[in-house]
Amino acid sequence: MALLEARDVVSGYGDATILHGVSMDVADDEVVCIIGPNGAGKSTFMKAVFGLIDCWDGSVVFDGADITDLRPDEITREGMCYVPQTDNVFPSLTVRENLEMGAYILDEVPRESLDEVFDRFPILKERQNQKAGTMSGGQQQMLAMGRGLMVDPDLMLVDEPSAGLAPDLVDEVFEKIGEINESGTAILMVEQNARKALRNADRGYVLEMGQNRFEDTGAALLETEEVIDLYLGGGGGRSGEAAGD
Repeated sequence: MALLEARDVVSGYGDATILHGVSMDVADDEVVCIIGPNGAGKSTFMKAVFGLIDCWDGSVVFDGADITDLRPDEITREGMCYVPQTDNVFPSLTVRENLEMGAYILDEVPRESLDEVFDRFPILKERQNQKAGTMSGGQQQMLAMGRGLMVDPDLMLVDEPSAGLAPDLVDEVFEKIGEINESGTAILMVEQNARKALRNADRGYVLEMGQNRFEDTGAALLETEEVIDLYLGGGGGRSGEAAGD
């Protein structure tokens, strides 16, 4: 049984249906990426899985439990965290306060989790008293991932981790994602840099118009002619998220 099993998920915004029966699995040791063109429903799927928007049909099962209708805080208690693409830090709070906010579902901030985050992201320990809003984009991304780790999640959802970052910082972010996975946390990420994502993923899904188009290992998708022509050619799969994507 997969750690995450999403089946035939239908969702959207208002009267607009964005997802038309999307299905995905994530095993407990995997890095899985979602790629596709603008408007495909990639971020919408992530939000539906984490309870930020309603699933109108279909189901989401996490670690054997049906979480389809749970709130985000309830899903967090089940062992999942979500790192959004934008507005992913509290700019007026310090780095340490941001991390402590990540443990809001717990009775007290676990010291061991804080120490582990500081060990994994030394820059956060160095700047723990700095206001998050004064940090660079890459540092804020590290902080957002660190905050998610404060609850020791089994699965981390990461939406566009490389968006707006310089190439050297992109490499660092993907390196950290790999380290998080190696430490025992499964990863499901949406990523605009399709080539980079597939190279760093065990498996990948390609969404198009709110439906599954391709599914295979990351390496195999990089060699699939239709995927190359449609999603990896020209701009190398780099495209920002559109509203409703």
